[in-house]
Amino acid sequence: MSSFSEESFEKKLADLNNSQQSIQQLSLWLIHHRKHYQKIVSVWQKELYKTANSRKLTFLYLANDVVQNSRKKAPEFAKGFGHSLRKVLDHLSALKLDEKTIKSIGRLLQIWQERNILEPEVQKKLTAIWAKKSAEAKSTSKDKDDEPGTPPLPKKARKESSSSRSSKTESDDVSRSKNGHNTSLEDKPEFKKLLSHSPPPMSPPTGEAPEPEDLIQAIQDLENSASSDAVVREKIARLPPEVSEVGHLDKLQSAREGQQLMEKIKEATDLLHKYNDRLQQELTDRKKVSKMIVNFLAAQNDLLSKAEENLEMYRDKLDKLNAIRDDLNSHIQSLPDLTRLPDVTGGLAPLPSAGDLFMK
Repeated sequence: MSSFSEESFEKKLADLNNSQQSIQQLSLWLIHHRKHYQKIVSVWQKELYKTANSRKLTFLYLANDVVQNSRKKAPEFAKGFGHSLRKVLDHLSALKLDEKTIKSIGRLLQIWQERNILEPEVQKKLTAIWAKKSAEAKSTSKDKDDEPGTPPLPKKARKESSSSRSSKTESDDVSRSKNGHNTSLEDKPEFKKLLSHSPPPMSPPTGEAPEPEDLIQAIQDLENSASSDAVVREKIARLPPEVSEVGHLDKLQSAREGQQLMEKIKEATDLLHKYNDRLQQELTDRKKVSKMIVNFLAAQNDLLSKAEENLEMYRDKLDKLNAIRDDLNSHIQSLPDLTRLPDVTGGLAPLPSAGDLFMK
């Protein structure tokens, strides 16, 4: 990878587009240069202020990818971006953004909150800032709907209008595809699924509890899983754009170029298929480990409950024993001192000994 400098980062930000490949490629480059995280956050914030409103969401998606993929290797990114995001959201809340962008930013904040990406205090402030912006956007949208002088369309006209807008959108998508432009990242269904994904609730135990050594080993094995393979992820991020963009087909000038493109596409497809198989295996392993953790925690909770019951029982026994000891001490203290009792025998002769009784 190229060395880091503010100028090179500014150039990469200028070339950044809203495709998943472009965002992931720059994200990997930033994580590789994580020792410069303070300059990275500073330049990112400065360039976000300067860029057009239509590209500001792309900058946020870049920050999201960096923070989420560097939680283990470079947790300082979450702290740096967290402190910067408050000013960024203040800046964005003062702009006139479209409703789709406002919702996308709100969805990002919700994901960060669900996954505990940022510090709780920072997250609370960011959520409050954007909640106010969302409320203002809804209020403005409602005022426009209620604006007088525009009679409501008949039902049939509304359907035709909706149909025409849908047709226009589809034609625009086809046009963008033919011209080789990337589909917007937030419009991709797989990206929406990724953003809206939240971990499922823990299911009840379904088997025997594993041994601690087996559970530790299973968790350690996950550290070498496909999603942690930075080498393969970097290879995927560096795939040439012609293997994924339809627009490059129009640029082919000979059968030889077409054959070369087919070979590149085949290599990329093989790489992605193998990586997807590894991800599928990782998903299976993670489900298995999740069940092991559930069973282990259930067993530990049972042991804890039994230990607490035994502790309570022994505490009761100890309290009873202490009460008996106190009663016994009190009784002993109340007995008279035999050495101080007066002589009540009246000078009687002492009792005979055993030897006197049996000797005659």
